[in-house]
Amino acid sequence: MPGAVSTNERLVAHVDRLAVEHPPIDLSSVDFTVRRPEVFAERYGHVLDYMARVELEVDRNVLEIATMLPDPPPIDVHFYRDVWQPQEIQHGLILDKLQVELGRPPAQPDRDSMGLKLKVLGALSHLGAFQDVCRMLYYLTGMSTERSAVLAYNLLHDGVVEMGETAISETVIAPIKRQEPGHYAFYQLSARGLWDEIAPWQRWLVRRMRSISFSPVGANNDEQKADFGDLMQSIGVTGDRAADFAAQISRVEKELLWARDAGLVVPPYVVAAFREAVELAEARRAG
Repeated sequence: MPGAVSTNERLVAHVDRLAVEHPPIDLSSVDFTVRRPEVFAERYGHVLDYMARVELEVDRNVLEIATMLPDPPPIDVHFYRDVWQPQEIQHGLILDKLQVELGRPPAQPDRDSMGLKLKVLGALSHLGAFQDVCRMLYYLTGMSTERSAVLAYNLLHDGVVEMGETAISETVIAPIKRQEPGHYAFYQLSARGLWDEIAPWQRWLVRRMRSISFSPVGANNDEQKADFGDLMQSIGVTGDRAADFAAQISRVEKELLWARDAGLVVPPYVVAAFREAVELAEARRAG
């Protein structure tokens, strides 16, 4: 329509606004005071470690994006290089400093390794039509990752407030959780725009590849999947809340990829991945 704002124009405005309104959190603004450090570390220490590791691994994520998308749109580069990466790295540094203050060892992020599957995708993505498939997978992964972060930080914030740890809730968790929705909005807008543009065969390939590649954020092996299962338990993502969590992180994905499947509440691969994480955590606790 004449005068309509394009998806790219909306993305540019959104990313520019994120850069201005949400600069990386200044470490000097953080108060690491914990009233009951032993209790806090027992309840949330492993949660901090998991979240810090995932946030600090954005350095590797940027390498992965550059491999998957050899010719990305300029707005994508501006977002992940100039806005997303600096914000997320600072989240990781703050969370890691907090756990060290609690007497825990620092996180051990994997900042530079890439698997063979990703390298194969990178080689294929030099074909323009296949790069659009990779872009769609990137946006879908970004959506589920950032929505998971939004929900997890909200639940963590509630728990920290309940413990009476005001300094941590107000100067650590609250500022971090305010920055995550903007990342989710970028991926959602990007995914909706690209889905309308790609061909039926590309959509089929996206569905197929997403079905076999989905995993919870930061869970790249069985040990990390078990860690994610423990994290879910610690922040209260169990029972009905776990089902709701899965539904929320995959809502737009279900709407785009699986609209033809009437009655589908959550894509089955999402349900399976969450169930596996819980089962691995339970098995590890049982020895």
